[in-house]
Amino acid sequence: MTIADFMAAANSHYYATRDPLGAAGDFTTAPEISQMFGEMVGIWIADLWQRAGRPAFRYIELGPGRGTLAADALRAMARFGCTPQGVHLVETSPTLRTAQLARLPGAVHHDDVDDLPDDGAAIIVANEFFDALPVHQYVRTADGWRERMVGRATGKLTAVPGDVPADDSVPAVLRNSIAGSIVETAPASAAIMQHCAFRLARQGGAMLVIDYGYRGPAAGDTLQAVKAHKFADPFADAGEVDLTTHVDFTALADAAQGVGVHIAGPVAQGAWLQALGIDARLKALAGAAPDRTDELASQRDRLVYADAMGELFKVMAAAAAGWPRPEGFGAKGTT
Repeated sequence: MTIADFMAAANSHYYATRDPLGAAGDFTTAPEISQMFGEMVGIWIADLWQRAGRPAFRYIELGPGRGTLAADALRAMARFGCTPQGVHLVETSPTLRTAQLARLPGAVHHDDVDDLPDDGAAIIVANEFFDALPVHQYVRTADGWRERMVGRATGKLTAVPGDVPADDSVPAVLRNSIAGSIVETAPASAAIMQHCAFRLARQGGAMLVIDYGYRGPAAGDTLQAVKAHKFADPFADAGEVDLTTHVDFTALADAAQGVGVHIAGPVAQGAWLQALGIDARLKALAGAAPDRTDELASQRDRLVYADAMGELFKVMAAAAAGWPRPEGFGAKGTT
């Protein structure tokens, strides 16, 4: 099978059968590190909503984990009188749905973005969502480009070049890469991003995407597996490890542009959080709980510092025509 089919099948089983988050799980996301992360998302939404004229809207989150980000964001939004008409979560995992409802009573679940309401403005949040979606990988061989497949060798699963020429599937700018180069494409991610952009263009609103990734196009194998907070072999123990790849933010932006939305970013997560005021929030929290000052500062540093999550993780926004420029991206951060 293709790498994409392998990722889809493995991650479908993985997420359906466990809560992978936190110290007892396999990995920790930014909302689980600190409440400040979700609060900055909430402030971003409240600011945009105020400058848009305080319209009615729904809060939508794709892949919301335990619901921690949404709970923190909604609490921060409420301080500014920003209360959505409803909370809608795109989630297929029964385990995570239960965890989300414990934090967000009354939230409505959807299996995919096609099921979301289409009769009003929406503000969509996707934090570490796109990285878990399947990608196709292509490898440059002596005979040209071939799609990487998952095969069996010496009793183990491994990646092998396919037999069918795949030159046309590789972006033209990368086709002359040296032998052995690997190129990733993510049509599933592009389709969801474009679908959300169409919704924003028709209904009004904005979308915030936060993930680890890069500005493409670029060659490189970014497929990785994590188990118990350590890197693992992506092809061993299929369905029992978290499979992800780095997100090509240029490809996401390209999928959204041209349908009536404007794009802001991507910018580094650390810079974005600081622009939204995470340092001021840290000071307030530390002032209220002086005995937690070091702990809170450590949380902030992990989210912001370049050698932690601050540089690898990127932030990008899409907003409907007529909506204001999203905050946190600088004066020239919108296209």
